[in-house]
Amino acid sequence: MVDVSEKPVTARYARATGSIRMKAETLEAIRRNSLAKGDVLSVARVAGVLAAKRTAELIPLCHTLPLSDIQVDLTLDDELPGVRCEATARTNGQTGVEMEAISAVAISLVTVYDMAKAIDRHMSIGDICLQEKTGGRSGSWKRSAEA
Repeated sequence: MVDVSEKPVTARYARATGSIRMKAETLEAIRRNSLAKGDVLSVARVAGVLAAKRTAELIPLCHTLPLSDIQVDLTLDDELPGVRCEATARTNGQTGVEMEAISAVAISLVTVYDMAKAIDRHMSIGDICLQEKTGGRSGSWKRSAEA
């Protein structure tokens, strides 16, 4: 781990996004809430929140952080077709919450895959990335449009 004991406590924020592509029929089954495992979006949202809270257990060199907020938003997208995920994380601490936001997106999308795999094994998870972060010594960063 990196020693953060000399870093000041600052407000930290991170936003990450990703998506899962699937057959149009699979997306419609999610929309109709007709999958055997239940309400895909609600379960995936909770899975993302839990993943953010347990990031330090999943990624070996991450610090354990007291999150002050984690939000996970899943949106059905007919153009993919599939589901888009956005997660935001906040804390007041000595290190950032980028990995918590990214973990929330990744696990939310893996949960969508798990819940729908019985009808569509061709789903593809991708485009998981940090979109922006604020706080800390390096200040604010935002993904540029050309990245």
